[in-house]
Amino acid sequence: QVQLVESGGGLVQPGGSLTLSCAGSGAIFSSYVMGWYRQAPENQRELVAVSGAMIHYADSVKGRFTISRDNAKGTVYLQMNSLKPEDTAVYYCNARLNTDDGRYDYWGQGTQVTVSS
Repeated sequence: QVQLVESGGGLVQPGGSLTLSCAGSGAIFSSYVMGWYRQAPENQRELVAVSGAMIHYADSVKGRFTISRDNAKGTVYLQMNSLKPEDTAVYYCNARLNTDDGRYDYWGQGTQVTVSS
């Protein structure tokens, strides 16, 4: 059973920084595409950053956010700098396994990030 647990969210002032962590268990995560998504109130969940064969960022966070991973620890991080009020959302960790039989997605419970003065 794959489990993902996020941590590191909180309240930060505009221009500040936060680092989110996602600790995974129950799988060999080097085989997984790991990513961060976010969902603001009344909005759809959107991609923030993914790390697989390549790293991809949403345009809105390029140059400010950095995704990294430690496969040995089964952990993925999201370093967020120069935070803006529009970054306020619940941030979710995702682990995706692509197989010949289909795609399997696993989600964490989410961690709230609030950017406000």
